[in-house]
Amino acid sequence: MKPIRPRRSALYVPGSNPRAMAKAPMLGADVVIFDLEDAVAPSAKEESRARVAEGVAALRSGDGTASEIVVRVNGLDTPWIEADLAVIGATRPDGILLPKISRARDLARVRAMIAPDIAFPLWAMIETPRAVLDPIGIAEAQDERLPLVALVLGLNDLARETGTRQIPGRAPMLPWMMTALAAARAAGLDILDGVFNDIADADGFAAECRQGRDCGFDGKTVIHPKQIEGANAAFAPDAAELAWAARIAGVFDEPDNAGKGVVSVDGRMVERLHAEMAGRLLALAKAIAARG
Repeated sequence: MKPIRPRRSALYVPGSNPRAMAKAPMLGADVVIFDLEDAVAPSAKEESRARVAEGVAALRSGDGTASEIVVRVNGLDTPWIEADLAVIGATRPDGILLPKISRARDLARVRAMIAPDIAFPLWAMIETPRAVLDPIGIAEAQDERLPLVALVLGLNDLARETGTRQIPGRAPMLPWMMTALAAARAAGLDILDGVFNDIADADGFAAECRQGRDCGFDGKTVIHPKQIEGANAAFAPDAAELAWAARIAGVFDEPDNAGKGVVSVDGRMVERLHAEMAGRLLALAKAIAARG
């Protein structure tokens, strides 16, 4: 089992807002995404890049933060990406999030721009029609020095490019969401659900978090600090799940069950795959507890 790092909540923070950047790592999000793309006007790109680089460097050299620090750079079709990768890459953040990745060759282009003595994980936004047609091609485009570790849904951009309406329940989006999730799992990657736009609609946000968890996503990207707690709760195992996981995780280690493929526990049939899933759930709970 690969090491588990909780990514229940990932807070986007504008790279043009120094006050928000200073506060964000202390708010309890598993991931903080300093954003140089959509949240920053063209006239502020260079200033924001320098500010974000300074902030990441300070977090890396100081006491640090429990949050994973990721930077979303500008896209391949912009004049800013090469400078973003050079300046931000030199600070070695926990990850760089790449917007509008549509094909495996987009990742190859990005990797070719990064100096050979620099290494860090890559994250990729799945937010174009081409990307949802072939997410497995993106997910399997790996590199040892600059590995792809996570996919992030960008449903706002996808809605804009397809004309799809974002309605409660997200029925028009679900086929694309699940195809991207299957690709992530096939490649051993994490995948985060897209943002919920209505900050004032707490019930709608909670419902979308439950849906994301039911669908199998690892967490949700959020746009406001008030959404962090709900995402963290929704994508963490609850007490009943943990109690059952503890009951069955080691059941096939018992001498009487060593050679069996399925056993009955409290009247429920448990296969080895269920025990493996339980072990992962317990490991996730342990990783969450370690964050404090």
